[in-house]
Amino acid sequence: MFKTVVVMLIAVSAGTVGDLLLTKGMKELGDLSAMNLRGLLSAGYQALTSPKLVLGTAMLAVFFFLWLAVLSWEDLTVALPMQALNYVLVAFLSQYFLGEIVTPMRWAGTILVCIGVILITKSSVA
Repeated sequence: MFKTVVVMLIAVSAGTVGDLLLTKGMKELGDLSAMNLRGLLSAGYQALTSPKLVLGTAMLAVFFFLWLAVLSWEDLTVALPMQALNYVLVAFLSQYFLGEIVTPMRWAGTILVCIGVILITKSSVA
C-alpha cells in the first residue's frame, strides 16, 4: 500500500501541474469558440509551440504512465479514489497560480472528497 500511495502522490502531482499549465497556456491563446478557421489554425500552431502547453502535456503523460503502473498492482476501487486528491491540489494551486476564487462550497466538497479517500484507503488495509 505504501508504494501505491507514493506513486499516486507523484502521479496526482504531475497531473495537477499538467492541468494548471494547460489551463494557463490555453487562457493565453484565447477563447477558441470565438475563432474562425484561420484563428483556430493559428491557435493550433501556437499550442504546438507553447512551452506551457508542451510541458503540461508531458506532465499529463507522466501521470498516465504512473497510473498504468498503479493499475498493474492495485485494485481499481483503491487506486481510483486516490486520483481525487487532484481536487485538493487543484483548489489550492488554482487560487495561487491562476487567481481563481474557490468558494466555501467548493472547499466543503473538497473536504468531503478527502474524507472519502481516507475511508477507502483505510478499508484496503483492514
